[in-house]
Amino acid sequence: MSAPLLEVEGLTKRFRRGGREFAAVDGVSFSMAQGETLALVGPSGSGKSTVGRLLLRLTEADAGSVRFGRADLLQLRGAALRSVRTKLQMVFQDPLAAFNPRATVARLLDDPLRVNGVVARGRRSMAIAELLERVGLSSALASRGVHEISGGQRQRVAIARALATGPSLIVLDEAVAALDVLVRADILRLLRDLQRQERISYLFISHDLGAVRSIAHRIAIMDAGHIVEQGDTAAVIANPQSKTGKALVAATPELPHARENVS
Repeated sequence: MSAPLLEVEGLTKRFRRGGREFAAVDGVSFSMAQGETLALVGPSGSGKSTVGRLLLRLTEADAGSVRFGRADLLQLRGAALRSVRTKLQMVFQDPLAAFNPRATVARLLDDPLRVNGVVARGRRSMAIAELLERVGLSSALASRGVHEISGGQRQRVAIARALATGPSLIVLDEAVAALDVLVRADILRLLRDLQRQERISYLFISHDLGAVRSIAHRIAIMDAGHIVEQGDTAAVIANPQSKTGKALVAATPELPHARENVS
């Protein structure tokens, strides 16, 4: 059996609020294989988004280890960290909040190509067109302002930007939560197709069990900073064992009886 792509052990982060300290993430451990989707779900405030930010070092952990390949991400600094970061990317719920809303689509896609030296300057226009085509958008969209395009198009651009550096793992933090039902289904289909083609792994952070059921191979349920249950997605949703899992399933009464194949 091949080694896991990602191994998280004892990940911990504490914050202070109102003069009191609390653990937003408390000893979280999990692993992921290459080409796998792990869904991280839980109620608001459970710590799932903080886990995503800790993995990418957008927030610094207090304790634990995050092994990605041969490196512990939490121990890397400087050039070593920048090099590994090209292989981990994040897609947020709202690209307008994450990016400069006045930038053009071309500028958003050019930045990671330029900063990371992915392609030579003379070839970047072609690379931008190729990225747009990979996510099902016309290359003509490159000249448009990101604020001028639809929410579904913006999220496809955000995915294209994440793909620009050739990542092995993409953290998707509520990436389809703000989209309507039809657009959400299209984005989930796109993510599955990209995964099958390129063996990308996804950490899919969500409160939407319907979306989770359609994309995730495994699921980890969080509550109060802990993982309280994890396992095969279909099995956990069909028969949750934790109190939190049972509450999440009960709150989603219209889960589909069947899901598209996740492979």
